[in-house]
Order: sequence, then C-alpha cells, then structure tokens
Amino acid sequence: MIEDPPRVPKYYDVKRSLLELTKSLPPGSTLPPERTLAVRFETSRTTVRQALSELVVEGRLLRIQGKGTFVAQPKVAQVLQLTSYTGDLRTVGLEPDTKILEVGYIAADEALSRRLAINPGGRVLRIHRLRLGGGEPMSIDTTHLSARRFPRLRRELEAHSSLYETLHNAYNVQLTEAEEVIETVLATPYDAQVLGVDVGLPMLLLTRHAFDSDGNPVEWAQSLYRGDRYKFVTRLRKPT
Repeated sequence: MIEDPPRVPKYYDVKRSLLELTKSLPPGSTLPPERTLAVRFETSRTTVRQALSELVVEGRLLRIQGKGTFVAQPKVAQVLQLTSYTGDLRTVGLEPDTKILEVGYIAADEALSRRLAINPGGRVLRIHRLRLGGGEPMSIDTTHLSARRFPRLRRELEAHSSLYETLHNAYNVQLTEAEEVIETVLATPYDAQVLGVDVGLPMLLLTRHAFDSDGNPVEWAQSLYRGDRYKFVTRLRKPT
C-alpha cells in the first residue's frame, strides 16, 4: 500500500515562492509589505509572516525594524583554518573592523588555568570584541591569554589590528594548531543588542583552544557568529 505524500503546509509553499523571488533580486532589494504578499499568494498575513521569519533565520532575508524586509547579502563562507579574522574577511572582499567592548584582567579559575597552563588565580588578559565586516556587526569574540606570558599585550594591541599578528611580531609566537568546537545557540538579549539582530536568532558558537609550535597553549577563545551571515567550510581527508 502506497501512503499519501505528507501534506505541505501553506506557509512552506509561500516560503518556496519567496525564495524564488529573492533569487531574482539583488541583495538589498526591498520586499513588498506583508499585506501585498498575502494578496499575491492568496493567503493570510500570518502565513506570510511565518514564511518571512524562517527566511530571516536562514539568512536569506534581512528584517530592519521600522524599515521593512530586504534581500540579504550572501553568507560569508568562513574556512576553518588557523588564521586571523582580519585576513579571513579580506579574503572574501569585506573590510574588517574591530570595536573593543572590554579589555581587562581576571583571575583564572580551575578550568581556565588548565586551558592556559597557568596556576589557579593567575592573571589572565580577557579581550571582549565586536567584529565587523563592511561596517556590519558579524560576531562577538572573547579571548583569554596568559598575562605573565604576554606582558604589555594590552598596550601592544592598541598599535595592531590583529591579535595573531601582534603575537607573532611582538612576542615571536606563531599559532600552529588548534582544537575547535562548533555549537548552535540562540542570541541572548545582550547578543541581539550588540549585533543588531532579533533575540533568539540562531547563532554559531565557535570555541577555539590554540597552541604554539612547541605545543604550549596560547589562547582560549569563544566567538559568537551570526547564523544568518555565516557558514563554515572545511575540507575532509580520509586518514591514511
């Protein structure tokens, strides 16, 4: 007995039609109002709104409060490799910028002391930054480094735009290996305010534990990327 195919919800039909519409429009184009789309697709505004909301979450559309809904820019394809944020964005044609949200020293707890191979209570430099690409907020980074190993790093960073370039030029430290974990989380009210997105937007949380050429831990960092603007790319090889 052949089962009937599952019923496709009305909003999903509208979503597919909207997706085809966006493919024919350049990024930044304004979509018609919900009322107009509801008449066009012969459905309710609630159904249109659900379809639009899913396309916003997926990064196909951009909604700006009080202005409307627009065709979004293509997602940034972030290659998973041990390079700086500055270099990564320039590779895809976006001008990088960084806004320091907070820089200060904290005492390492048990977990952080293990990650950085320092004594519990040791001094750690914590760098909290907003990353931008082409003037648009893209991610929030929180980085931890040993203050004893990198004296005057806070001052050195004022003269350099890239943390990794600073570590190499000022301390002769080259990062050669890292372990990264990627998870999905939802934007908190704080994240949403800093990044200019809706609360609850799916985000990509990348945790990086980086090491130098001698195998010594250098950095433990967490980066919160906008799920509507980023996708991660990697190349897999079969072990020999």
